[in-house]
Amino acid sequence: MLDQDSTLVGELASGVLKGDHRSLAKAISIVEAGGPDRRRLIREIYPRTGKAFTIGITGPTGTGKSTLVDKTIEEYRKRGRRVGVLAIDPSSPFTGGALLGDRLRMMDHSLEREVYIRSMASRGDVGGLARAARNTIRVLDAAGMDVVIVETVGAGQTEVQVTTAVDATVVVLMPQLGDEVQAFKAGFNEIGDIFVVNKADIVNPARTMFNVASGVQEKKGWRPPVLKTVALRGTGVPAFVDTLEKFEKFLDENGLREERMRHRLEAELVEAAFSDFYTE
Repeated sequence: MLDQDSTLVGELASGVLKGDHRSLAKAISIVEAGGPDRRRLIREIYPRTGKAFTIGITGPTGTGKSTLVDKTIEEYRKRGRRVGVLAIDPSSPFTGGALLGDRLRMMDHSLEREVYIRSMASRGDVGGLARAARNTIRVLDAAGMDVVIVETVGAGQTEVQVTTAVDATVVVLMPQLGDEVQAFKAGFNEIGDIFVVNKADIVNPARTMFNVASGVQEKKGWRPPVLKTVALRGTGVPAFVDTLEKFEKFLDENGLREERMRHRLEAELVEAAFSDFYTE
């Protein structure tokens, strides 16, 4: 663990702002661990945050989220944008550490200077995970990433909580498996900004797409679109990224990105106040 000397934290923050991958790794370990070093680090980098477009990709297990993230990184890189990825993995029952499956699947990108990928264990602690995810997003944002993607494990309470830390929530489903019913029960029809029916080559996705489109809600002038992809082949991914960029522009032009950021900060302050109260 890094010494709590603020000078060392300052040096680490400087490395983060330069986009140094080694500094990024250390900084994210600190924000996961919590404590005084985390607070010092966030204070140092906070003025350089708020520029990255942040995306949460969630949905039931087995819908191909990791493959979609992998192809999305590839498409954003073609467009010249730097990408950070936080993959929330189920905790190992033996070590409590993050399983590395997501990182292994994305390994082709992890050696690029313009891409940084990190796995984080869910640990079953919803509040703690959400805080760590928010601060990891800030670290990646401060490091100059244009886009930060957070991929969650499934479609439960943890996933709903984590997606409150991002600008755009993408819900990934599969055709004709009833995924949309479970996702809607979890509240994703209310918070989803874009819906993707992946693995559209397995069976005709039309019915699932219709069910999803019938259940989504328009939010401040944006009606969440329902797209289809075959991420394994890259089919539909350029159109998906086009839609993400369209939504990013929509948020900026209508002042909604700033509004969402303000709401997140307000919720975070309330959460911090309650946390301090109950730990005194």
